[in-house]
Amino acid sequence: MKIILFLVISFSVSAQIKGIVVDEHNNPIPYVNIWVDNENIGTTSQYNGTFTINVSDDKIVVFSAVGFETKKVKASNGVKVILKETIYKLDEVVIEKRKETIENEIGDSKKIRHTHSSGDKPWIYAKLFNYEEKFKETPFIKSIVFYSDSKIENAKLKIRVFQFQDSIPTNDLIEEDIIVSVKKGSRKNIIDISKYKLKIPEDGIVIGLEWLIIPENFYDHAYRDFKTKKMIAMPNYEPSLVINYFENEKSFRYTGGKWIKEKMNKTNFDKPWYFKVKTPAINLILTN
Repeated sequence: MKIILFLVISFSVSAQIKGIVVDEHNNPIPYVNIWVDNENIGTTSQYNGTFTINVSDDKIVVFSAVGFETKKVKASNGVKVILKETIYKLDEVVIEKRKETIENEIGDSKKIRHTHSSGDKPWIYAKLFNYEEKFKETPFIKSIVFYSDSKIENAKLKIRVFQFQDSIPTNDLIEEDIIVSVKKGSRKNIIDISKYKLKIPEDGIVIGLEWLIIPENFYDHAYRDFKTKKMIAMPNYEPSLVINYFENEKSFRYTGGKWIKEKMNKTNFDKPWYFKVKTPAINLILTN
């Protein structure tokens, strides 16, 4: 039996804010992750940088994008939001010659029939990969593997790669958007990132999958209400992501403008996730 998990939150709003996100040169920034601070209300800027969000004027809205500093603004001032380019120095990249004669897939994720949907929220679901001494034989990250299940063809998703510091994901290790399309149905997706010459740092690395709340991802999900037995339409943005269940707490979710560590589920003792942590099904393929 296929299980799809939805998180439904009720909230009240008083206004619809329409605006645009641009850089310091007035160029529109697409696919910006936008949240009402500490609330489960969010959206994504469109390809032309415009966005619409339902929020009261006194709320604080958080804007986050690859290569730019995160910015918080009062909703009433959010008609035009200017993001500054990130000014932080990552560790110096040492160019090494790769052999690519050995491959090693890590992560233990697999395709199962349990998936998680975004509903209409631009969550980032992420998984931590800790460093291990055995990775010295295959130190480079060749590909990111993840499992999806989409109701539409070519649903878009953003891949994020984060540093892991002070127990949370922090800076982007790849300072450009990696937008991928997934095919309709249940799929194993393999994304080649070998050109970035990334290694797993000793502090670990976090791979994130970011939902994009954009028109081409929209799907009108219909489900039957258990009480009224009536069919109800619910807005949803594809694709759904396969989730696995692990004993280790190595899963994170970005919501409300901040990271939340997924905790072990200690309820629903008759469910497969009892005393397990819901974790996005992500693997890495390493090479030498």
